Amino acid sequence: MLPRVWRAANAWERFRGLLGRAPLAAGEGFLIEPCASVHTFGMRYPLDLAFLDRDGRVLGIVRDVKPLRVAAGWGARATLEMASGTAAAAGLRPGDRLEWREAA
Repeated sequence: MLPRVWRAANAWERFRGLLGRAPLAAGEGFLIEPCASVHTFGMRYPLDLAFLDRDGRVLGIVRDVKPLRVAAGWGARATLEMASGTAAAAGLRPGDRLEWREAA
């Protein structure tokens, strides 16, 4: 479970992603949709990535993506970016279905 996930609300936020932002803390994520590939050019820290289909099902996970790399998920509709190690700590696996709830 990730208690705090931000969603890119517009094209500018999707384009910017986490560039120039502080690293995500454990239990935090950044959801980009639509998004089937990401790069870590300009990043100063590694990320875990979960590629999701339209229904929020995890198609694939790429762990510990270092700066200056590219990763993609074939058929993905969205990408969940997390701090390195978060996917394993949360127990995320391909086939899991993620659901989002607005914080009250």
